[in-house]
Amino acid sequence: MTTRILPAVGDPDAARSVTTLLSQLPDAEPATPVGDSTQLIDTLARLAGEALDELPEVVLVHERIGPVPALELIREVSLRFPSVGVVMITMDASPNLFADAMDSGARGLVSLPLSYEELANRVQAAAQWSAGVRRHLTSGRQEFTGPGGTVVTVTGAKGGVGATVAAIQLALAAQASGNTVALVDMDLQTGDIASFLDVQFRRSLVDLALITDISPRVLADAVFSHMTGLALLLAPGEGERGEEVSDRSARQIVSALRTRYEIVVIDCGSQMNGANAAAIEMADVALLVTTPDVVAVRGAKRIVRMWERLQIRKAEETVTLVNRHTRNTEIQPPLIQKITGTRVASAAVPANFKELQASIDSGRLHELDAKSTVKQALWSLAGELGIVKESAAAKKSGTALVKRNSGGFTNDRGSIGRPRRRRDGSGRGLGDSEGTR
Repeated sequence: MTTRILPAVGDPDAARSVTTLLSQLPDAEPATPVGDSTQLIDTLARLAGEALDELPEVVLVHERIGPVPALELIREVSLRFPSVGVVMITMDASPNLFADAMDSGARGLVSLPLSYEELANRVQAAAQWSAGVRRHLTSGRQEFTGPGGTVVTVTGAKGGVGATVAAIQLALAAQASGNTVALVDMDLQTGDIASFLDVQFRRSLVDLALITDISPRVLADAVFSHMTGLALLLAPGEGERGEEVSDRSARQIVSALRTRYEIVVIDCGSQMNGANAAAIEMADVALLVTTPDVVAVRGAKRIVRMWERLQIRKAEETVTLVNRHTRNTEIQPPLIQKITGTRVASAAVPANFKELQASIDSGRLHELDAKSTVKQALWSLAGELGIVKESAAAKKSGTALVKRNSGGFTNDRGSIGRPRRRRDGSGRGLGDSEGTR
């Protein structure tokens, strides 16, 4: 049996050394080494998207891989790709590191400098374990279908630009099309998703922060099942407790969510911290919400530049949503795209806060009228981001299906159609009021 091995080694010299030694192993098929954590996850996700059998049996992770630390990377690989055996390459094969690596999901350690016999034994053990897991997954008809769910983060250029409303409507659009959806409030100090959806809750993100192994049961206990079908994981009621959610715990939480839900939408607010920075780095889609005014656009540019300096996200990998858009404003989407260096979504949200005010004040944003131009624009954005499912008929006609209150599906102009515009361009957009984010 051929063992496929994918090395993740950042240093070119070390990568050549590892590849040379792997090529000498019997029945080994080493792949071209990947140079960083992002490339490793992307490669595994692409292979898993093709078929479970396309994944390598063994992944070797060098201790100096980056930008994500090796132990956190091992944990993410183990959670997202449970049939892959991970072996860590390290200079320090101490009992403490061995215990930490096992807790993160590794199947073994190989000490540096590499020896043929030790490497062969660890690779063989990990490959046998991987083969057993895959037989179990195949025979048991488990729900694992590959790389896991799609993670979408929504960040505001500043407070009050409408990031929370956008996150809620994106989650509702994804859920209405048949996806299983988790909506996460990672605006840890001032999160308002519970207020927008009129939710009273006991559990929050903080309850998962100190748990090293988030099992499906633990995760189910922490989420709130909303009447719409959304699974809500909310910010703590006491804002100061948000400091308990570290970047490491945020990675664990996001990884656990994406293995259980097809779509994970995360409201990151407008203040950056370690937790939401980790979520943005892990996201498949990073959405930045701004309004067409000087202060907000400057804020958007500042956030994009900060993400680049901290190596969280490249500008070209970010999608900007223009909210409160009117034709007669001086700052138009093409200018915002030029200033920020990001890709601006084609589905701009029109300025019409009056459509939202009653739903927001009553905490029933999920009951927003399907004829609302704001809702139409945001559901159109969900289609543009690729987080909604379309039936065969919908694909032919170019429309999407929306679940109405009756529980059935029907063609609806409030789903993925282009937003209608008012002729006079008047009105206000979502987030105009001080209390709306």
